[in-house]
Amino acid sequence: MSVMEMLQNKNSSMLPEHYKTMQVEEMENRILKIKRRMGEKLFIPGHHYQKDEVIQFADTTGDSLKLAQVSADQAKAEFIVFCGVHFMAETADILTADETKVILPDMRAGCSLADMANITQTERGWEVMQQEFGDTIIPLTYINSSADIKAFVGDNGGATVTSSNARHMLEWALTQKERVLFLPDQHLGRNTARELGIKPEEMAVWDPIKDCFEYEGDLKNVKIILWKGHCSVHANFSVYNIEQTRHADPAVNVIVHPECSREVVEGADYAGSTKYIIETIENAEPGTKWAVGTEMNLVNRLMSQHKDKEVFSLNPHMCPCLTMNRIDLPHLLWTLESLAEGNVINQIQVGESVSNKAYQAITRMF
Repeated sequence: MSVMEMLQNKNSSMLPEHYKTMQVEEMENRILKIKRRMGEKLFIPGHHYQKDEVIQFADTTGDSLKLAQVSADQAKAEFIVFCGVHFMAETADILTADETKVILPDMRAGCSLADMANITQTERGWEVMQQEFGDTIIPLTYINSSADIKAFVGDNGGATVTSSNARHMLEWALTQKERVLFLPDQHLGRNTARELGIKPEEMAVWDPIKDCFEYEGDLKNVKIILWKGHCSVHANFSVYNIEQTRHADPAVNVIVHPECSREVVEGADYAGSTKYIIETIENAEPGTKWAVGTEMNLVNRLMSQHKDKEVFSLNPHMCPCLTMNRIDLPHLLWTLESLAEGNVINQIQVGESVSNKAYQAITRMF
């Protein structure tokens, strides 16, 4: 769903002006009072990439799938106020009970990566791929994708993947069909395939804008079809950043997320999921130095939590993700006060047909 479609949704609303001029302390106190008053009826999950001003009120933190799973376990919660982005709230709505209401405080909170694959493009591309390869392809989609894409994958025998289990899921997929379509992040797909020993010449990129393969050679040799999508944050880390970091201090450990390009992952000392990055730095020896290639809010949090180590961004000019960074104190307070008054705003609702098919894709991964 595009930002415009989100804002036109009958369940979406815009932040009233008076919230924009409130003092931080007043907003924090009002949020705490509502949380105490609503008790177990309210559950607030917070994604790792969210601002500290919001994370301080989260009942749990984690990656998108973990937060959706934990939300589904909150049997007494009537409202899940998801401090994350649209696709994460969709996943929570898919996994939670029908009577549970999932709410996104700011409907503009999205993911540029998830937006790089829509259902119209995917169905159009799939038709071309079927003509080219026949019934030899199984689709996989990164959890960072819309409910529509998850439903498409579920309906075609595929599954979702996370950055933690992508290798295992790709291995599974290759036992099901001769070829795999990997949506929507080409870098995670390429890095995972390379871990399994799949050669560059066995991978083709599908361009959904031009409706064509980016590939030189005989397509019959292709095992992995990579959707031409990427994370705008992780694409900003470069080999040059690694070279400059090591030139300044050879003792620095470079750790990056697998949404970075293949060249950056190969040049780093460590690469893994957000959870992997967090745990690696937590378990590192005091005094060690870490250049981290991932979203800036998380890097800043790691810096403040691990003052016994030197932690900094691999790219010194990196800014927080603009679309991931939408939810703030005014939006959170407005959402909670609306709920306290009996007014549900910005509810995320995935239609039954899409939800059922997307659920298949998610549960196949489990």
